[in-house]
Amino acid sequence: MTTSEKQRLQQAELHKKLWDMANDLRGQMEASEFKNYILGLIFYRYLSEKTEVRVDKLLEEDAISYGKAWADEEYREALAEELLQQIGYVIEPEYLFSNMMIEIEKGDNGTFDTELLQKAVNSVTESTLGTDSQADFEHLFDDMDLASSKLGRDVRSRSKLIAKIIASVNDIPFLHDDVDIDVLGDAYEYMISQFAASAGKKAGEFYTPQQVSKILAKIVTVGKTDLKSVYDPACGSGSLLLRVAKEANVRKFYGQELTSTTYNLARMNMLLHDVSYQNFDIQNADTLEEPQHIELRHEAIVANPPYSAKWSSDAAFLDDERFSAYGRLAPKSRADYAFVQHMIHQLDDNGTMAVVLPHGVLFRGAAEGIIRKYLIDDKNYLDAVIGLPSNVFFGTSIPTCIMVFKKCREADDNVIFIDASSEFEKGKNQNILTDENVEKIVETYKSRETIDKYSHAALLSEIEENDFNLNIPRYVDTFEEEEPVDLGAVSKRMKEIDGEIAEIDEELKKYFKELGI
Repeated sequence: MTTSEKQRLQQAELHKKLWDMANDLRGQMEASEFKNYILGLIFYRYLSEKTEVRVDKLLEEDAISYGKAWADEEYREALAEELLQQIGYVIEPEYLFSNMMIEIEKGDNGTFDTELLQKAVNSVTESTLGTDSQADFEHLFDDMDLASSKLGRDVRSRSKLIAKIIASVNDIPFLHDDVDIDVLGDAYEYMISQFAASAGKKAGEFYTPQQVSKILAKIVTVGKTDLKSVYDPACGSGSLLLRVAKEANVRKFYGQELTSTTYNLARMNMLLHDVSYQNFDIQNADTLEEPQHIELRHEAIVANPPYSAKWSSDAAFLDDERFSAYGRLAPKSRADYAFVQHMIHQLDDNGTMAVVLPHGVLFRGAAEGIIRKYLIDDKNYLDAVIGLPSNVFFGTSIPTCIMVFKKCREADDNVIFIDASSEFEKGKNQNILTDENVEKIVETYKSRETIDKYSHAALLSEIEENDFNLNIPRYVDTFEEEEPVDLGAVSKRMKEIDGEIAEIDEELKKYFKELGI
């Protein structure tokens, strides 16, 4: 079974569970609010199971249950200290997800209700107060409003509904050691695609498909097995950062996300993927207006920022070290190059950055043309331009490209142009990049080979001749010559058709005569 087939099978299983859970909520709240409860409960189950695994190891030699150990003050203090140090939070025995399931299975005789669950999620945050992990757990569950009247008129009705969802979450196969999908990220994408399309699009939350993430991750890790850090200035659910860790050892993850709900999801996703709270730093703020990691430089940078987003483009930014050298700012209506400039500033001298952008960045003029020329002609940072198929991202069908930048290029290095726009598998709603498509892109990037109708290694002089216009068809000729037309055969066939028409006309005359017409 190929990786993509395995991913699709796991996704299908996950989607069925999510669909069943969403159906339980349907009609009681807005569709876009479904994900807040489902993803929150998936995450709480994960935190709970992780707690149980650690506690079992800590108490292995003592042959005592977690419940009994917690009841003993000496044990309790030692356990809390070890859990905070190892995983950054504490979940008390009565609040474990597995114990809630036991109570739910008892039906009316059980003690489960939404008030108990609310105490449980609050206790997670409270356990981190005053510790190093506090910032990573603050407000994580704010989007899961368990007192909302949309869940039911009273605690009893709300509890009954949430209990059904918890039971469904309990059936989701996490498969931590054999999972090829981003569980939370994929769940989030599915929730947007099924129930919150308009909300997701307005927020610019275009989740990066796994195969596109794989291309970016493989490119920024070429020749590297260990990275001191990876950075994403528009990290969304964090799945792109985590994808890089599948290609190389990453010591620390940095990200910034504007939307609070998505920022919470990114932190959940890091923890769910066993990234210690000590090894990630995700911030909630506007990257262009309020950069949070401005003093840091990274060996690898990946991003799929919101396409042609608006930003202030205030003249004061001309004094900002991220933008000052270019002499021009990206236009207010299109922040694409502002993100590129920000990322270039954060890139280490030996680093590689790969960013997904709309095709317009390749050829638009005015300020964008000046910025593009500076990056290519003055700095020689552009390393590759890769055209992707249209309709591979949920929320937008526009064609996109990947631009790759490096600061350590030599003066005579070429720029590889790859036109992968026609190589994909047609999906029901979206086009899909197969493993073979991904491999071909990455291998062509590494080999920098010119392949007929697919890629071209361009010298900087060639790009200069094109006035620094990077539109891919200028470099990769995909024109297919039509077969020559045999005019003699066409003329002969036209005469045959005329004869056939004449015969039909004669037949019709006979019928019309019989009918007296």
